[in-house]
Amino acid sequence: MSNRNLITDVAGVRVGHADDARLGSGATVVIFDQPAVATADVGGGGPGTRESALLDPAMTVERIEAIAISGGSAFGLDTASGVQAWLAEQGRGFAIREARVPIVPGAVLFDLLNGGDKAWGRFSPYRELGYQATAKASSEFALGSVGAGLGATTVNLKGGLGSASATLTNGVTVGAIAAVNAVGSVVIGSGPHFWAAPYERGREFGGRGLPSPLPNDALTFHSKGQPGENTTLVVVATDAVLSKAQTRRLAVMAQDGLARAIRPVHTPLDGDIVFAAATGAHPLADPVHALSELGALAADVVARAIARAIYEARALAFAGALPSWKDKFGS
Repeated sequence: MSNRNLITDVAGVRVGHADDARLGSGATVVIFDQPAVATADVGGGGPGTRESALLDPAMTVERIEAIAISGGSAFGLDTASGVQAWLAEQGRGFAIREARVPIVPGAVLFDLLNGGDKAWGRFSPYRELGYQATAKASSEFALGSVGAGLGATTVNLKGGLGSASATLTNGVTVGAIAAVNAVGSVVIGSGPHFWAAPYERGREFGGRGLPSPLPNDALTFHSKGQPGENTTLVVVATDAVLSKAQTRRLAVMAQDGLARAIRPVHTPLDGDIVFAAATGAHPLADPVHALSELGALAADVVARAIARAIYEARALAFAGALPSWKDKFGS
């Protein structure tokens, strides 16, 4: 298995981006080579989602083709229509007699006030961005200010898109991708250290560890924006064989990764959501203990993906744009 430290280390998962620098926004799609069992867990108080109801374990549809995440607030929900259009051209989708309907859940973040040109006319560009992102999906993809993370911000630094992966000793792999537009901060106080530092592998987001002692402002409450303006969107994927109920438990456990990497998080101001998907290549030896271990690792991977999103981001080229982490602290 390849080790890219990306969600695409899970075999059968590909990622594509499409974005527009003038718009200051973009879209990202996670596509599964074969339909995957999927659910979601909403942690924030103001989510913007599509097809989220069918992800409940009690609902009929078990498997999905792709997950779309994007900027654009509610306008960005059109991204999934573009993904769906590409999949329909490939003959993919949930079979209803001779008809096929591609199932593409999605979620959006708010980036409408970041300085980009949002005067797009009658129809938003997100459907086309979704189509382009899906057509370009690959096992290799960029991090930082790309795709759904292009227009993202946090309270004090430029937001972005990050990814990470890990493999258990039993060979099961889990990966995550995160578009970070959080109401809170991913760094401790006003310094360069990441809340996710204990989970870092190598120097994937700078290798600075935790400050000692914590700065005086470390636990001060800081937040940006108003309700609806902030969200961290996460997709977790694994190659384990999981039922829909087990996949939901994976999403719930992975949600803890947000709390390990962002302060504050899951507020009424956020629309935080974790999608979880299982491709079903590797059975778990123990459906309780092994799932617990997988979920714990997934939370660590999510925290790392969030930190990498900020570490790899670049500032937008607009007046008054927030600086990136590397603008302030180097590499």
